[in-house]
Amino acid sequence: MRPLLPPHVPDGLQRPDRTVVMVGNVVADHRERVGQPYRSRFARTGFDTTVIVPTFNEGANAAPLVERLAAAMRGRSAEILFVDDSTDDTPQQIARLAAHADLPVRMIHREAEERVGGLAGAVVAGISASRSDFVVVMDGDLQHPPEMVPALRDAAEDVDLSVASRYGGGDSSGLGSTYRRWVSTGSTAIAQACFPRRVGRVCSDPMTGFFCVRRSAIDPSALRPRGFKILLEILARHDLRVRELPFTFGERAAGESKASWRTGLRFLRQLASLRLGRLSRFAAVGALGTIVNLAVMALLLAGPLPVNYVVAAIVAAEVSILHNFVLQERFVFPDLRDGAHRRTRRLAQHLVFNSVEAGIRLPLLVLLVETVGVWPLLAQAATLAAAFVIRFLFVSRVVYRPRRRRSAPAPLRETVEV
Repeated sequence: MRPLLPPHVPDGLQRPDRTVVMVGNVVADHRERVGQPYRSRFARTGFDTTVIVPTFNEGANAAPLVERLAAAMRGRSAEILFVDDSTDDTPQQIARLAAHADLPVRMIHREAEERVGGLAGAVVAGISASRSDFVVVMDGDLQHPPEMVPALRDAAEDVDLSVASRYGGGDSSGLGSTYRRWVSTGSTAIAQACFPRRVGRVCSDPMTGFFCVRRSAIDPSALRPRGFKILLEILARHDLRVRELPFTFGERAAGESKASWRTGLRFLRQLASLRLGRLSRFAAVGALGTIVNLAVMALLLAGPLPVNYVVAAIVAAEVSILHNFVLQERFVFPDLRDGAHRRTRRLAQHLVFNSVEAGIRLPLLVLLVETVGVWPLLAQAATLAAAFVIRFLFVSRVVYRPRRRRSAPAPLRETVEV
């Protein structure tokens, strides 16, 4: 039997034979108690560097990646942590690799309901699970050369973040097509323009997924991962000292690119979220909903059939409630939908609360119109504005509240004797 821990194990760690156990969302060694809560299974590892590799159906690349990383990091205190969202046999392939790897290998396999935030969410899950001093993030498709990982780690020694850049001396030809290179260059320019101080001045390639960050320099709980661009999220939410290293973005070894037009939409939403914030986007949707509300009410009041302003206000409220729900799902809370309850339940909560809230506003509307003499449309606008903060708190904390997670991991799947 070959020990999973190599000869260059950090001080204080033993090198017994180990059983690598995949239990749904974790590959753990036999010294870890499978029934413990999720966070407690990741006690301090004692490693200097954790190499986080998010994977989605990348089984064909896992073996050469581990082999090349082990060769590159020989003599260093390091481990590999796969965060896997695959729907094929990639988890089983990684588990088998762990039995023979020359570097310690761990894995978090996220089930469908746990895949919040896409690739960026997987990286944040890996950072949270790591207890090393430094974290290297790289793709699992071999377009990021494993041989560069030691240089990235060394470059971060006296800064907070080292970035492998495809620009400023690097090469982005591995993107494959001229169109993808244009998209990447344009996205970089937009990101730098939106964040001139935290991004534009310090990083020529905020779109790269290959970097090393000092674990203590960032707060994972402050990140709101979505889509692919986790480095942009890290840079925009922290003031970091950054050093860049040029590198050549390689050709994909196997598998298919996950980039699509939806990736572009997620990127634009990410920029809007980082630049404007959720409350600002909620306010924008609310402002548009107010226009819809007042327009419907005005049409009913001025229509060919006489409609009482109270009835018009009720109909307008229901139309704007549905309008706001559709836009909030799309533009305000897209990153929270996967972890929240089902869409039908969110819609029901949204309708019930807003209908009750509209019913509470109705007497105030009547008071303003009948007693104070305010024009009905102006009174309606005033009551909508007064309820804005209450609506935001309810929607963000109740409608999109994450579901409770199971404290115990999924049933045992596979055991590999080492």
